[in-house]
Amino acid sequence: MSSPLQPSSDEFELEGVPRTPFADAYHIFLRAPLWLSIVMIVGFYLLVNAAFAVLFWLTGGIAHASGSFVDAFFFSVQTMGTIGYGSMYPETPLAHALVTAEAVAGLLITAISTGLVFAKISLPGARIQFSEKATISPMNGLPTLQIRVGNQRANMVVEPEIRLVLTRFERTTEGVAFYRMHDLKLERGRSPTLTRTWTVLHRITPESPLWGASQASLKESESELVATVTGTDDTTLQPVHAGIRYSDDDIVFGMRPTDVLSMLPNGRLLVDLRNFHGITPADPVVWELPESILHE
Repeated sequence: MSSPLQPSSDEFELEGVPRTPFADAYHIFLRAPLWLSIVMIVGFYLLVNAAFAVLFWLTGGIAHASGSFVDAFFFSVQTMGTIGYGSMYPETPLAHALVTAEAVAGLLITAISTGLVFAKISLPGARIQFSEKATISPMNGLPTLQIRVGNQRANMVVEPEIRLVLTRFERTTEGVAFYRMHDLKLERGRSPTLTRTWTVLHRITPESPLWGASQASLKESESELVATVTGTDDTTLQPVHAGIRYSDDDIVFGMRPTDVLSMLPNGRLLVDLRNFHGITPADPVVWELPESILHE
């Protein structure tokens, strides 16, 4: 199946990179789902309170506390949250020092958490959808690669631009093996707006890297197709982007995207997005192409 641009960890092994798990903590936080980000903030808040609770529990000096860890934890929460019920309060210099330290720590945690949540919520995100399969079938006498792109939001993406790149295993004349990237020329790589659907076309001419390709040759060369879309969200006026990867199994010969446009009896145009991912066999009558690119 087609997949997002972010590769999964089981596709390759990486060596020679320094292990710095906390160096990209900010980006990990922004990439995480919103619910996970909230869990991370709450968990860190409780962890810091538990750490100060241990110090209060070991050193004492809290009036009206029973000496249990539970009382120490609740006193820590009241201190960091500046609640101040008054039932428990510090009564020794060491306890006052710990309260001061926790108050400063609470101030920093609140400021950092506020900034992280704001950055997370204000981060622009696109709900751009790609068809699950890329198809190759005749169009106006030439084999054509077709991918359907759509905007799942009710607004518009202004001036969207799409790029298609084919990556495949090749060998140089010296016998060196490497993965080479080929930019695929599109019939139209830009559009004024992206709303519900847009079919992206690449004509497979003799100059195309896909000329003469077949399902077997794509698999043999470990071909992969990457599609990326960039544009501007007309609501937030911020840049948005999205992308997808198609493996050789996701590029289907002899098929075309199922029609999503039809005319209603009242003359209005119907856009049926239930067929967004659908593919339909191409008419075999129109195949007047080299045998190597016919559906196997």
